[in-house]
Amino acid sequence: MHPDAPPDSLNALLRWYVDSGVDETIGTEPVDRYQQPAAVEPPRPRPSPVAPAAPTPPLEAARAGADAAGSAAPVGSTTFASAAARRAAEAPDLDALRDLLGGFDDCALKRTATSLVFGEGSARARVVLIGEAPGAEEDRQGRPFVGPSGRLLDRMLQSIGLDRGQVFISNTVFWRPPGNRSPTPQETAACMPFVERIIELIAPEMLVALGGPAAGALLGQKESVGRLRGRWFSYATPRMARPIPATALFHPAYLLRSPAQKRLAWRDLLAIQKRLAPPPT
Repeated sequence: MHPDAPPDSLNALLRWYVDSGVDETIGTEPVDRYQQPAAVEPPRPRPSPVAPAAPTPPLEAARAGADAAGSAAPVGSTTFASAAARRAAEAPDLDALRDLLGGFDDCALKRTATSLVFGEGSARARVVLIGEAPGAEEDRQGRPFVGPSGRLLDRMLQSIGLDRGQVFISNTVFWRPPGNRSPTPQETAACMPFVERIIELIAPEMLVALGGPAAGALLGQKESVGRLRGRWFSYATPRMARPIPATALFHPAYLLRSPAQKRLAWRDLLAIQKRLAPPPT
């Protein structure tokens, strides 16, 4: 943009950058990486021969690594959970769980984010909605779904007679990934005990995964959300008194990019409304 452009245009450009996930600059001039000469890697010294060490059984190696890192390290069907994650199962209410997350350091996203984005809504919600991760605006405010996709989600809920006071909204991770990238499987796994505890404490009538990554993490399904939407699954943890019905919706951010899919989303919302309706007397 020209340096003499009016301030309104500059502000609009900056706002567009923020909404797109650009939150830092690394230089004042653009760099054409295609015109730069390829970096020449210096020769590496040849390693001196070392006698091979005795092999360590995989299970013992994983235990040693987990003890050194103090975090979860899955090995086959065995999971070495962190102390904080194990304590999540004992949190008596949502406030205690939020406080526990404030001292949870086993998710690397916490070190780069501004705010903990725990969740928002009723502790007795009939519906729990779980998205993928907070964005830039959520990170600034410490609240889930407050940007453009959050405003669309509010309208979607209102269309079937719900609002934020009647549901609970959270994400599979509680801190914004840098640059709005997708959370890694390790980051999602570190936060999942807390997500499960949110669902257990609320004991809703229904669980809704917003988007494919959330559906994969919660429902254990590898199909795309386009194939999962419109179908119903059973969600349960060992500490839940009963399983609850669960389904997947297109993420509101996807619907903003693909408005033609709103027709299918509306159909899915009507199915949710029908399931929540009281039985006829």
